[in-house]
Amino acid sequence: MATNSNSEYIYMPGGGALGCLVSILWFIFIGWWAGLIAIGIAWLLNITIIGLPLGLALLNNIPMIIALQPPTRVVVTTQEAGNIKTFTSGLNQIHIVLRTVYFLLIGWWFSALWLLIAYLFSATIILMPIGLLMFRFAPFVTTLKRY
Repeated sequence: MATNSNSEYIYMPGGGALGCLVSILWFIFIGWWAGLIAIGIAWLLNITIIGLPLGLALLNNIPMIIALQPPTRVVVTTQEAGNIKTFTSGLNQIHIVLRTVYFLLIGWWFSALWLLIAYLFSATIILMPIGLLMFRFAPFVTTLKRY
């Protein structure tokens, strides 16, 4: 028996959840120093094998710590036989084995450079939007995690 199913996918980027002004004020008063501390702790954890998962999780949440930018959500609405089902999930991720190889070969050093440049950009008023956008891509640069 075939069912007639319609699905609608809505991508909800997390960057505008609180507004640009709130993100900038958070960065100016809290994000710049809290983010720097979080980056330092994450890299110290990444040196050890035991702390690596926690360090990567911390690096993957840098956009939230620095500028209150939550992850992108996917809202899926499905209608089957008159019933409407809605659920929320994150973005599809690249396979964990590929992400691990990428982190070991490229991500650990490239993300350090990326985060340093983003931090320097964010310290200026003119380049702050580019720096905050770079922080948004920090999880992808580090571990290929889609945020």
